Amino acid sequence: MTDQTAPGLDRSQAYLALVRQRRLYGSVLTVLFVVALVAGFRVADDRNAGGFWEGLPQILDFPADVIAEAWRRAGELPGLLWHFLPSLIETLNIAAVSTLTGAFIAFFLALLSTRGLARWPRLVPLFRRLMDVLRAIPDIVIALVLIFLMGGGPVPAMIAIAIHTAGALGKQFSEVNENADLKPVEGLASTGAVWGQQMWLGVVPQVAPNYLSYALLRFEINIRASAILGFVGAGGLGYDLRNAISWGMGQFAESAAIFILLFGTIVLFDQLSSQWRDRLIRERSRA
Repeated sequence: MTDQTAPGLDRSQAYLALVRQRRLYGSVLTVLFVVALVAGFRVADDRNAGGFWEGLPQILDFPADVIAEAWRRAGELPGLLWHFLPSLIETLNIAAVSTLTGAFIAFFLALLSTRGLARWPRLVPLFRRLMDVLRAIPDIVIALVLIFLMGGGPVPAMIAIAIHTAGALGKQFSEVNENADLKPVEGLASTGAVWGQQMWLGVVPQVAPNYLSYALLRFEINIRASAILGFVGAGGLGYDLRNAISWGMGQFAESAAIFILLFGTIVLFDQLSSQWRDRLIRERSRA
Protein backbone atom coordinates (compact mmCIF):
# COMPACT_ATOMS: atom_id res chain seq x y z
CA MET A 1 0.00 0.00 0.00
CA THR A 2 2.87 2.34 0.87
CA ASP A 3 4.58 1.57 -2.42
CA GLN A 4 1.45 2.59 -4.36
CA THR A 5 0.91 5.94 -2.64
CA ALA A 6 4.55 7.05 -2.56
CA PRO A 7 4.71 8.05 -6.25
CA GLY A 8 1.51 10.09 -5.84
CA LEU A 9 2.93 11.86 -2.80
CA ASP A 10 6.16 12.58 -4.64
CA ARG A 11 4.30 14.13 -7.56
CA SER A 12 2.17 16.22 -5.20
CA GLN A 13 5.21 17.47 -3.33
CA ALA A 14 7.00 18.24 -6.59
CA TYR A 15 3.98 20.19 -7.82
CA LEU A 16 3.76 22.19 -4.58
CA ALA A 17 7.48 22.92 -4.74
CA LEU A 18 7.08 24.13 -8.34
CA VAL A 19 4.17 26.38 -7.32
CA ARG A 20 6.22 27.87 -4.45
CA GLN A 21 9.13 28.42 -6.82
CA ARG A 22 6.93 30.22 -9.34
CA ARG A 23 5.41 32.39 -6.62
CA LEU A 24 8.91 33.29 -5.44
CA TYR A 25 10.00 34.21 -8.96
CA GLY A 26 6.80 36.19 -9.46
CA SER A 27 7.31 38.09 -6.20
CA VAL A 28 10.93 38.89 -7.05
CA LEU A 29 9.97 40.11 -10.54
CA THR A 30 7.16 42.23 -9.09
CA VAL A 31 9.53 43.86 -6.60
CA LEU A 32 12.11 44.52 -9.33
CA PHE A 33 9.40 46.01 -11.56
CA VAL A 34 8.18 48.34 -8.82
CA VAL A 35 11.74 49.43 -7.98
CA ALA A 36 12.49 50.10 -11.67
CA LEU A 37 9.20 52.00 -12.04
CA VAL A 38 9.87 54.21 -9.03
CA ALA A 39 13.48 54.83 -10.03
CA GLY A 40 12.49 55.67 -13.59
CA PHE A 41 9.77 58.02 -12.39
CA ARG A 42 12.20 59.84 -10.08
CA VAL A 43 14.76 60.24 -12.86
CA ALA A 44 12.10 61.55 -15.26
CA ASP A 45 10.75 63.91 -12.62
CA ASP A 46 14.22 65.27 -11.86
CA ARG A 47 14.89 65.92 -15.54
CA ASN A 48 11.49 67.46 -16.16
CA ALA A 49 11.64 71.24 -16.49
CA GLY A 50 8.80 71.98 -14.10
CA GLY A 51 8.55 68.88 -11.95
CA PHE A 52 5.62 66.51 -11.94
CA TRP A 53 4.37 67.09 -8.41
CA GLU A 54 4.59 70.89 -8.72
CA GLY A 55 2.61 70.83 -11.95
CA LEU A 56 0.05 68.23 -10.89
CA PRO A 57 -2.38 70.77 -9.32
CA GLN A 58 -2.40 72.68 -12.63
CA ILE A 59 -3.22 69.68 -14.81
CA LEU A 60 -6.78 70.86 -15.46
CA ASP A 61 -5.89 74.51 -16.15
CA PHE A 62 -5.47 74.10 -19.91
CA PRO A 63 -8.72 72.14 -20.48
CA ALA A 64 -10.56 74.68 -18.30
CA ASP A 65 -9.18 77.59 -20.34
CA VAL A 66 -10.10 75.89 -23.63
CA ILE A 67 -13.66 75.16 -22.49
CA ALA A 68 -14.13 78.63 -21.04
CA GLU A 69 -12.99 80.42 -24.19
CA ALA A 70 -14.93 78.04 -26.43
CA TRP A 71 -18.04 78.73 -24.37
CA ARG A 72 -17.57 82.51 -24.71
CA ARG A 73 -17.11 82.15 -28.47
CA ALA A 74 -19.70 79.42 -28.98
CA GLY A 75 -21.27 81.32 -31.85
CA GLU A 76 -18.03 81.07 -33.82
CA LEU A 77 -17.70 77.28 -33.47
CA PRO A 78 -19.76 76.34 -36.57
CA GLY A 79 -17.61 78.61 -38.72
CA LEU A 80 -14.44 77.22 -37.14
CA LEU A 81 -15.58 73.65 -37.74
CA TRP A 82 -16.13 74.47 -41.40
CA HIS A 83 -12.77 76.25 -41.55
CA PHE A 84 -10.87 73.17 -40.32
CA LEU A 85 -12.87 70.67 -42.39
CA PRO A 86 -10.23 70.57 -45.20
CA SER A 87 -7.60 69.65 -42.59
CA LEU A 88 -9.86 66.85 -41.36
CA ILE A 89 -10.22 65.55 -44.91
CA GLU A 90 -6.44 65.66 -45.27
CA THR A 91 -6.06 63.66 -42.05
CA LEU A 92 -8.56 61.06 -43.28
CA ASN A 93 -6.77 60.87 -46.64
CA ILE A 94 -3.47 60.22 -44.89
CA ALA A 95 -5.04 57.46 -42.81
CA ALA A 96 -6.87 55.88 -45.77
CA VAL A 97 -3.93 55.86 -48.18
CA SER A 98 -1.49 54.60 -45.56
CA THR A 99 -3.92 51.85 -44.49
CA LEU A 100 -4.49 50.67 -48.08
CA THR A 101 -0.77 50.76 -48.89
CA GLY A 102 0.23 49.03 -45.66
CA ALA A 103 -2.48 46.38 -46.06
CA PHE A 104 -1.34 45.65 -49.63
CA ILE A 105 2.25 45.13 -48.49
CA ALA A 106 1.09 43.13 -45.45
CA PHE A 107 -0.93 40.82 -47.71
CA PHE A 108 2.16 39.61 -49.53
CA LEU A 109 4.37 39.57 -46.43
CA ALA A 110 1.79 37.43 -44.62
CA LEU A 111 1.59 34.88 -47.44
CA LEU A 112 5.38 34.72 -47.74
CA SER A 113 5.85 34.26 -43.98
CA THR A 114 3.21 31.58 -43.30
CA ARG A 115 4.50 28.04 -43.03
CA GLY A 116 2.70 25.73 -45.43
CA LEU A 117 1.79 28.59 -47.76
CA ALA A 118 5.09 30.39 -48.32
CA ARG A 119 6.50 30.53 -51.84
CA TRP A 120 10.02 30.11 -50.47
CA PRO A 121 9.82 28.18 -47.15
CA ARG A 122 13.48 28.80 -46.29
CA LEU A 123 12.89 32.57 -46.35
CA VAL A 124 9.98 32.46 -43.88
CA PRO A 125 12.19 33.58 -40.92
CA LEU A 126 13.54 36.46 -43.03
CA PHE A 127 10.07 37.78 -43.85
CA ARG A 128 8.96 37.36 -40.23
CA ARG A 129 11.94 39.38 -38.97
CA LEU A 130 11.22 42.02 -41.61
CA MET A 131 7.68 42.41 -40.25
CA ASP A 132 9.10 42.61 -36.72
CA VAL A 133 11.37 45.47 -37.77
CA LEU A 134 8.57 47.34 -39.55
CA ARG A 135 6.33 46.93 -36.53
CA ALA A 136 8.97 47.78 -33.93
CA ILE A 137 9.94 51.21 -35.25
CA PRO A 138 7.41 53.84 -34.08
CA ASP A 139 5.72 55.68 -36.93
CA ILE A 140 6.57 59.05 -35.39
CA VAL A 141 10.29 58.21 -35.58
CA ILE A 142 9.96 57.27 -39.25
CA ALA A 143 7.98 60.46 -39.89
CA LEU A 144 10.64 62.64 -38.24
CA VAL A 145 13.37 61.10 -40.41
CA LEU A 146 11.28 61.49 -43.58
CA ILE A 147 10.35 65.08 -42.74
CA PHE A 148 14.05 65.84 -42.33
CA LEU A 149 14.75 64.30 -45.75
CA MET A 150 11.64 65.34 -47.67
CA GLY A 151 10.28 68.34 -45.80
CA GLY A 152 6.92 68.73 -44.08
CA GLY A 153 3.62 67.63 -45.55
CA PRO A 154 1.29 64.64 -45.75
CA VAL A 155 3.58 62.40 -47.83
CA PRO A 156 6.07 61.62 -45.02
CA ALA A 157 3.15 60.83 -42.71
CA MET A 158 1.60 58.47 -45.27
CA ILE A 159 4.88 56.60 -45.77
CA ALA A 160 5.58 56.39 -42.02
CA ILE A 161 2.12 55.08 -41.13
CA ALA A 162 2.12 52.69 -44.10
CA ILE A 163 5.44 51.16 -43.00
CA HIS A 164 4.19 50.59 -39.46
CA THR A 165 0.84 49.32 -40.75
CA ALA A 166 2.56 46.79 -43.03
CA GLY A 167 4.38 45.26 -40.06
CA ALA A 168 1.36 45.24 -37.75
CA LEU A 169 -1.16 43.90 -40.27
CA GLY A 170 1.38 41.46 -41.69
CA LYS A 171 1.65 39.80 -38.29
CA GLN A 172 -2.14 39.62 -37.89
CA PHE A 173 -2.69 38.40 -41.46
CA SER A 174 -0.11 35.65 -41.05
CA GLU A 175 -1.86 34.41 -37.90
CA VAL A 176 -5.11 34.27 -39.86
CA ASN A 177 -3.37 32.35 -42.65
CA GLU A 178 -2.16 29.71 -40.20
CA ASN A 179 -5.79 28.75 -39.53
CA ALA A 180 -6.68 28.42 -43.22
CA ASP A 181 -7.66 25.02 -44.59
CA LEU A 182 -4.91 23.69 -46.88
CA LYS A 183 -7.12 21.23 -48.77
CA PRO A 184 -8.18 23.78 -51.44
CA VAL A 185 -4.52 24.71 -51.91
CA GLU A 186 -3.53 21.07 -52.31
CA GLY A 187 -6.38 20.51 -54.77
CA LEU A 188 -5.33 23.49 -56.89
CA ALA A 189 -1.70 22.35 -56.79
CA SER A 190 -2.72 18.92 -58.07
CA THR A 191 -4.32 20.56 -61.13
CA GLY A 192 -1.12 22.43 -61.98
CA ALA A 193 -2.06 25.86 -60.59
CA VAL A 194 0.88 28.15 -59.86
CA TRP A 195 1.54 29.57 -56.39
CA GLY A 196 -0.30 32.83 -57.06
CA GLN A 197 -3.40 31.01 -58.25
CA GLN A 198 -3.31 28.71 -55.21
CA MET A 199 -3.21 31.68 -52.87
CA TRP A 200 -5.84 33.74 -54.71
CA LEU A 201 -8.36 30.94 -55.20
CA GLY A 202 -7.60 28.65 -52.25
CA VAL A 203 -6.60 30.96 -49.38
CA VAL A 204 -7.95 34.47 -49.99
CA PRO A 205 -11.66 33.46 -49.98
CA GLN A 206 -11.15 31.91 -46.54
CA VAL A 207 -9.24 34.78 -44.93
CA ALA A 208 -10.72 37.83 -46.68
CA PRO A 209 -13.35 38.60 -43.97
CA ASN A 210 -10.72 38.53 -41.23
CA TYR A 211 -8.35 40.58 -43.37
CA LEU A 212 -11.00 43.24 -43.83
CA SER A 213 -11.87 43.24 -40.14
CA TYR A 214 -8.25 43.82 -39.13
CA ALA A 215 -7.80 46.47 -41.83
CA LEU A 216 -10.83 48.41 -40.57
CA LEU A 217 -9.49 48.30 -37.03
CA ARG A 218 -6.14 49.52 -38.28
CA PHE A 219 -7.81 52.39 -40.13
CA GLU A 220 -9.21 53.66 -36.82
CA ILE A 221 -5.74 53.55 -35.30
CA ASN A 222 -4.24 55.33 -38.29
CA ILE A 223 -6.69 58.22 -37.98
CA ARG A 224 -5.30 58.89 -34.53
CA ALA A 225 -1.75 58.37 -35.75
CA SER A 226 -2.16 60.82 -38.64
CA ALA A 227 -3.48 63.45 -36.23
CA ILE A 228 -0.54 62.90 -33.87
CA LEU A 229 2.00 63.12 -36.69
CA GLY A 230 0.57 66.52 -37.56
CA PHE A 231 2.30 67.84 -34.44
CA VAL A 232 5.70 67.16 -36.06
CA GLY A 233 4.81 68.93 -39.30
CA ALA A 234 3.03 66.20 -41.24
CA GLY A 235 -0.07 68.27 -42.01
CA GLY A 236 -3.71 67.66 -41.23
CA LEU A 237 -5.61 68.47 -38.07
CA GLY A 238 -2.61 67.80 -35.86
CA TYR A 239 -0.64 70.59 -37.54
CA ASP A 240 -3.49 73.06 -37.06
CA LEU A 241 -3.91 71.97 -33.45
CA ARG A 242 -0.24 72.53 -32.72
CA ASN A 243 -0.43 76.04 -34.17
CA ALA A 244 -3.59 76.86 -32.22
CA ILE A 245 -2.11 75.63 -28.93
CA SER A 246 1.18 77.43 -29.49
CA TRP A 247 -0.65 80.78 -29.82
CA GLY A 248 -2.20 80.27 -26.40
CA MET A 249 -5.03 82.47 -25.14
CA GLY A 250 -7.18 83.85 -27.91
CA GLN A 251 -6.86 80.71 -30.03
CA PHE A 252 -8.40 78.20 -27.62
CA ALA A 253 -11.71 78.28 -29.49
CA GLU A 254 -9.83 77.04 -32.56
CA SER A 255 -8.33 74.28 -30.41
CA ALA A 256 -11.79 73.33 -29.16
CA ALA A 257 -13.15 73.15 -32.73
CA ILE A 258 -10.27 70.87 -33.77
CA PHE A 259 -10.82 68.66 -30.73
CA ILE A 260 -14.53 68.38 -31.57
CA LEU A 261 -13.81 67.46 -35.19
CA LEU A 262 -11.19 64.89 -34.25
CA PHE A 263 -13.21 63.33 -31.46
CA GLY A 264 -16.38 63.17 -33.55
CA THR A 265 -14.55 61.62 -36.50
CA ILE A 266 -12.88 58.94 -34.37
CA VAL A 267 -16.17 58.05 -32.68
CA LEU A 268 -18.00 57.94 -36.03
CA PHE A 269 -15.48 55.65 -37.71
CA ASP A 270 -15.18 53.54 -34.58
CA GLN A 271 -18.92 52.88 -34.62
CA LEU A 272 -19.05 52.26 -38.37
CA SER A 273 -16.09 49.88 -38.39
CA SER A 274 -17.43 48.05 -35.32
CA GLN A 275 -20.73 47.47 -37.14
CA TRP A 276 -18.93 46.27 -40.27
CA ARG A 277 -16.71 43.93 -38.26
CA ASP A 278 -19.69 42.51 -36.36
CA ARG A 279 -21.50 41.89 -39.64
CA LEU A 280 -18.46 40.19 -41.13
CA ILE A 281 -18.12 37.97 -38.05
CA ARG A 282 -21.82 37.01 -38.22
CA GLU A 283 -21.59 36.20 -41.93
CA ARG A 284 -18.43 34.21 -41.31
CA SER A 285 -20.07 32.22 -38.50
CA ARG A 286 -23.09 31.41 -40.69
CA ALA A 287 -20.79 30.19 -43.46
